[in-house]
Amino acid sequence: MPSSDLMLEGLTLMVFGMGFVFTFLTLLVLATKTMSATVLRFSPVEDLSLLTPPLNMVSPSQQVANDAHLMAVLSAAVHRYRQDRS
Repeated sequence: MPSSDLMLEGLTLMVFGMGFVFTFLTLLVLATKTMSATVLRFSPVEDLSLLTPPLNMVSPSQQVANDAHLMAVLSAAVHRYRQDRS
């Protein structure tokens, strides 16, 4: 079998494979959107504040930075680790 036939067969297989994957993923997205719309239609969200987090919410890193005892423990651990390494 000449190499040009093998290349053509490989390209054909690649096109069919990518076509099937693209079709499957498109159908998956459409099915997900349809199910989401169906669920929202039959069971709508009454309170939209449940969907969005409040603006004054403190992130976990800010909570750690505000805790003096925890910062002292973390600083001591880092200091000890650096001493042991050298």
